[in-house]
Amino acid sequence: GQKRYWDDQFQRWMAFSSGQQVKRSIIEHLITRLNEQPAPVTFYFEAPTLKEKEVTTPGNPNFADQLVGGWMIANAGGTSRTIKRRSPLSISALRPIHPLLGGMHEEPISFDRSDRPDIHKVVVKDTDGRELSSNEISELLSGSDRSLRRKWIPKDKNRRTSGLFIYDVAIDLRTLFCVSVNQLEPELTEETIKDLKTQGWFETRNVFGECLVAPKERREKIIPALSHALINWRILTNQSRTFSPMETLAVAIGQNANKVTDAIRAKLNQDGEKPVAQPIVDDSIDDVNVFVSLAGAGYFVTNVESPDALDSAERRLIDLITEFDFDNQIPS
Repeated sequence: GQKRYWDDQFQRWMAFSSGQQVKRSIIEHLITRLNEQPAPVTFYFEAPTLKEKEVTTPGNPNFADQLVGGWMIANAGGTSRTIKRRSPLSISALRPIHPLLGGMHEEPISFDRSDRPDIHKVVVKDTDGRELSSNEISELLSGSDRSLRRKWIPKDKNRRTSGLFIYDVAIDLRTLFCVSVNQLEPELTEETIKDLKTQGWFETRNVFGECLVAPKERREKIIPALSHALINWRILTNQSRTFSPMETLAVAIGQNANKVTDAIRAKLNQDGEKPVAQPIVDDSIDDVNVFVSLAGAGYFVTNVESPDALDSAERRLIDLITEFDFDNQIPS
């Protein structure tokens, strides 16, 4: 079902997608763009009850999804060290830009296979497990409007949402391509460190201490793919009954979180009988680059919409990440 939370100030249910879901969608788009496989996941179970135990990954930054997404490997029993890397991406939930600019509604849906009754088989059994004949089924259904090929799903189980949604991503460039080699709070095993060095990862220092840096050619491959994923990701679902293009209306990029949130905001107006909220995309904030797509002009007043806005935002991200000196973060 749709995740939601209650807004006390405006007394409304608000739909949201968690930062973890947003992060997973971004990383899925990243590895798709790179045309690479994600890191393998191992699921452990305990026999004979098949009780679920730990789930582990390699903890290897050669996998792009692990380099960007981080990892934690904690084996059961505490017999070995926990290996963990915090993701360099900090991601907020995808939530309405204002409680009055996002809503939820319920809709009844059905699983309908009534159009070809001769093809789709229906089996009815009595309490003893005996299969009823066609005549017995017809007699059972007589006097009712019940269909055995159409299943109605309760509307309260099928909430949908609409409105203007926003999310925030902060990238820690210091750790984006740098992985700590400190063995007191390890991010890597000693075996992985040796293996990475043979593949071109080299030692340097950042503000957190000694670390390994990804080779330049690897960084040059990941940076455009990551920038593309951050702008063009979509929430993934296993439900094929609905589709939403989830068009991106505006992107604000800067290095001051307060200014970025000022650039895309909402303003409350209480002049009328009911309070209303107005979305605002402000391209006049210092040190913040604002990019507005053509679709954005349909939701807020703007004079800076552009058909290549998202491409420009992607190029701006590439420039900002590329300009960072990953090799020499602390001058010798």
